[in-house]
Amino acid sequence: MHKNDFEGKWPLIRSHSKVWWGRITNDDLNKVDNAEIKYFEFVTRLQLRYELDRQVTKDEIDKRVAEYEADSTRDNIAAAPV
Repeated sequence: MHKNDFEGKWPLIRSHSKVWWGRITNDDLNKVDNAEIKYFEFVTRLQLRYELDRQVTKDEIDKRVAEYEADSTRDNIAAAPV
């Protein structure tokens, strides 16, 4: 995910972070909120909490967001009037 895409999706990611990644703390999220480049700060925070490789961490973020967006699209299609 490009950092600009992340910035636009940050409210969504932030609101789901504690469900998606149980080790992330409010302090971590607040530090990302205040970071100049939120994407790099968030990746770093997840890396530290889960001891993952940086690329694995980025891939995990992409996967979670993509799954959420696919589920949301599916829900919108199911709810659309025929």
